[in-house]
Amino acid sequence: MNRWHLNRAARILKRGGVIAYPTEAVYGLGCVPENYVAVARILCLKRRPINKGLILIAGDPEQLAMYISFPSQAVRDQVMNSWPGPVTWILPATKAVPPWITGNRTTVAVRVSKHDQVRELCRIAGALVSTSANPSHYPPATSARKVMMYFDHTLDYILPGKVGPESRPTEIRDAITGMVLRQGG
Repeated sequence: MNRWHLNRAARILKRGGVIAYPTEAVYGLGCVPENYVAVARILCLKRRPINKGLILIAGDPEQLAMYISFPSQAVRDQVMNSWPGPVTWILPATKAVPPWITGNRTTVAVRVSKHDQVRELCRIAGALVSTSANPSHYPPATSARKVMMYFDHTLDYILPGKVGPESRPTEIRDAITGMVLRQGG
């Protein structure tokens, strides 16, 4: 893990940039969640409607504390026992979550990554938006080269690194109902 690249990516993110970075199974597009202009860029690049919402990713649970609430201790325990790991949870959102992240819902999708490089990036830059690096209806990029093919020079930075061992993007579960909304790798 190259500290110089991580620090550069974090500086770009904090200045409102949009980057691509390797995650558990695919490259993701990311930005600071509170920056509407950066989020709008990601949605435009992906051709994704704002009402679908976006995932927030973190290096540790404390980075998500301001964004989520747990409806019960049992739900909290279940979520915490799965992190860090390739499970994204839908949880009640706090008022700190911008509507462009939730898709104007009362919930937010969150994950504490088990990918070392993502965890370190989040420790430096804070919680980030995380959505697969691909235009809608195209397969997610699994390499920096594929990210370049999709987005050419429209990104501010591509963090070099390798995706993790998962075969598909992370599982998404509703923490209240327990329903699996997307099967994971």
